[in-house]
Amino acid sequence: MFLGVYSSILQPQFYTIEKHLSSPKPADRHALYIIKKLREHGFAAYIVGGWVRDLLLGASPKDLDISTSAKPEEIKAIFNNCILIGKRFRLAHIRFGKTIVEVATFRTGDLENSSLIVHDNTFGSEEDDVLRRDFTINGLFYDLESEVIIDYVGGYLDAKNKLLRSIGEPVSRFRQDPVRMLRLLKFQARFGLSVEKKTLDALKICRKDITKSSQARILEELLRMLESGFSAPFIKNLAKFGLIELLLPAIEEKMLAYVLQFLKEADQDTEKTHLLRPVLVSCLCYPLFVQNLQKKAERKPLHLQAISAVAAESIDAIFSPFFQLPRKMKGAILYILTAQCRFTPVEENPTKKRRIPFDTSLPLALKFFELRSKIQPELEDKYAFYRDLCKKILAKKTRKKRPRKTVEKTS
Repeated sequence: MFLGVYSSILQPQFYTIEKHLSSPKPADRHALYIIKKLREHGFAAYIVGGWVRDLLLGASPKDLDISTSAKPEEIKAIFNNCILIGKRFRLAHIRFGKTIVEVATFRTGDLENSSLIVHDNTFGSEEDDVLRRDFTINGLFYDLESEVIIDYVGGYLDAKNKLLRSIGEPVSRFRQDPVRMLRLLKFQARFGLSVEKKTLDALKICRKDITKSSQARILEELLRMLESGFSAPFIKNLAKFGLIELLLPAIEEKMLAYVLQFLKEADQDTEKTHLLRPVLVSCLCYPLFVQNLQKKAERKPLHLQAISAVAAESIDAIFSPFFQLPRKMKGAILYILTAQCRFTPVEENPTKKRRIPFDTSLPLALKFFELRSKIQPELEDKYAFYRDLCKKILAKKTRKKRPRKTVEKTS
């Protein structure tokens, strides 16, 4: 077993849930059912990670995950409503209608080996499982039955002190899995945590290793942060620590302020509604699109096909150096950007009738135009006009056709 710097504190500390903190109730009757059933079969089982962290940091707990000593196949044998997923990291998903509870087997790993983790299916004890996690605030177990937090790594006190600290030697841990650096910036943006000096120094040393990670994993982390309501401070952190130039190099320093304006509006909007990913990703692409459009328009008038081509070039410039966007998402973003030139044409023609052809992405384009109108109040009247126009278009499109009346023939 790799105990390293934690050999002196591997005896767990136990903390009861304070009266002012709410323990999971309906959570999770499903979670409680799973934990009880696993224990009936002789396995250890706890709620872990994000739910416990959010509880201590005063946020609304979202992801409820369970860790257990049962191996994936043993979990599947116990629960008929279970499917196993993943290759790099084998997991059990237990379904209750539309609700899915994720159950992972305790893992082990090598804290000192800085090689990139390719497979993560070596099973171990609960102590091993804690030590292989990224930060101390994520290394906490919660016993749902006794309502007690179990802490092997000092994560409880770090959460209370709002301190972000790596478990193990941070340079090795970041090189094992560079996505941990994004998670560090994510937690800092979301919770306003301070970062332990050794962990912060490791981020600066290892930042270039970020491109060694799977682009799909990094893209998913990026998309989740855009949805989080804390996208502006997260992107600002990416720029501050030099990761944006590795992942999104087309977002240059002079363009960053414009991007952050959109993200701040989007963050405020996500408190009321859930913005869809194409709208959020458009916040990253629109400033470059405008810049490229202005350059093209200086040479010759632009028709809609040329504008669409500029939009496609701008999306590729932002993402293609490292990321590969899903085709459906890219198509929606392309429509959103191009449609902005219908709402506010590059060259206004007062005699030309305003028309917006129907497209399934039309509501997304309108939502992005609303974000623009909040940044540029002079667009509010135009937004109101197109909002009403789009409502009519959508209502007309979705209106059910009346069945034809049959006329009886008289003999």
